[in-house]
Amino acid sequence: MTRTYKIADRKLVEVEGDSSVVTVYAQPEERERRYLIDELKIDEHTFNSAIDPDELSRLEFEPEHVAIIFKRPKNYSGAEQFLFKVTSAGAFLFKDRLNIVIPEDAALFDGAQLTRINSLNDVILKLIARAVIHFREHLKGISMVSDELQKEINTAMENKHLINMFSLEKSLVYYVNSINSNGALLERLRNNAAKLGFSTEELEFLDDLIIENAQCLKQAEMYSNILASLMDARASIVGNNLNVLMKTLNLITIGIMVPTFVVSAFSMNVAIPFQHHAHAFWIVMVLAVISVILFLSYWRRRGVR
Repeated sequence: MTRTYKIADRKLVEVEGDSSVVTVYAQPEERERRYLIDELKIDEHTFNSAIDPDELSRLEFEPEHVAIIFKRPKNYSGAEQFLFKVTSAGAFLFKDRLNIVIPEDAALFDGAQLTRINSLNDVILKLIARAVIHFREHLKGISMVSDELQKEINTAMENKHLINMFSLEKSLVYYVNSINSNGALLERLRNNAAKLGFSTEELEFLDDLIIENAQCLKQAEMYSNILASLMDARASIVGNNLNVLMKTLNLITIGIMVPTFVVSAFSMNVAIPFQHHAHAFWIVMVLAVISVILFLSYWRRRGVR
């Protein structure tokens, strides 16, 4: 899917025709792929990096364009089972136009971050800024989900809650690596600002973006460390809940076995005491009750609750 935009009134406006300066290729088809590689001379490896979720962010200078690969969070769906994934995006900056390649159809130009645009450099910086904010929003969601799962783990003994926690922990590892990779890209953009032709205003925005990304990284690392350190404690809570349940079941089982043994002893087909007594049944029942009382008294002295 291809969308084209132009800069009008300091914002991107979707248009059709030759007036566009920004083209977005979402899930590019083979025809679009060949056009970008053969006609625009985009390196095939770099193009593949733009749609590879495992690629790291980077900046490359080619003879006719600049290639920028950056990381962004993938839109979450309920089918992911609390696994937040990351994806890549590629921005190929030519002299008078910008081509963006993404592996899935996504709303890249939504939000207040994509306003006050004066140049193609602005578009690239605002796209990365939108990715940073997207990461931060997902981190808040992960924190809220983690708190809810913690409450469930404290009271339940099902493995699915722990599995969901492991998925969140895995997601945070991906996020930390991706945000850190974007940080390295931003530093390289700052070091090559003159070569890229950044204006003073764009440099100021880039400096602010570096700080915001660093703060986002610290937040992701904090969440990741907290979640990792609490996983053992939460697993111990589940194990302790299971031990309490097993102890209760064992006490119930033994408590039932004691009177059963007494009654069974008087049910044998051999000569036994009280077999000719008129109140033999009630005597056996009283002995069974006494055995239960003695059993409970014994375990209470042992401190078992």
